[in-house]
Amino acid sequence: MKLDWTPADWELDFSAIRASGPGGQNVNKVSSAVHLRFDIQRSSLPGLIKERLLKLSDQRITSEGVVVIKAQESRSQEQNRADAVQRLIDLAQSVAHTPKARRATKPTYGSQQRRLEGKSLRSGIKSARGRVRDE
Repeated sequence: MKLDWTPADWELDFSAIRASGPGGQNVNKVSSAVHLRFDIQRSSLPGLIKERLLKLSDQRITSEGVVVIKAQESRSQEQNRADAVQRLIDLAQSVAHTPKARRATKPTYGSQQRRLEGKSLRSGIKSARGRVRDE
């Protein structure tokens, strides 16, 4: 299932923070990193996707059902905002895909025989490695 969804502006809560890491004086002066907060329950996502997101074991999702994404790759606040939104969309896309149900199958009779034949062959090789006895 392909999810064609873009979050509305009212669903996204951005806050600018200072980025960590190298960057010289710029890091101390400019708040270029972005925290994106997205409330799953209040969102416009389809119900099934909301349910799967809330069940997801992801450290970015709080116990209250709020997704928190920190973006600080770029020195530009706008690029970090765009990156955070894209990562949110990717997260929603990841739960939209339904894995194909696995059906248990039995090995064929021929494959079972080939397996056992290989085991006995290997057994013979290994038993021949033992001590040589004079009888």
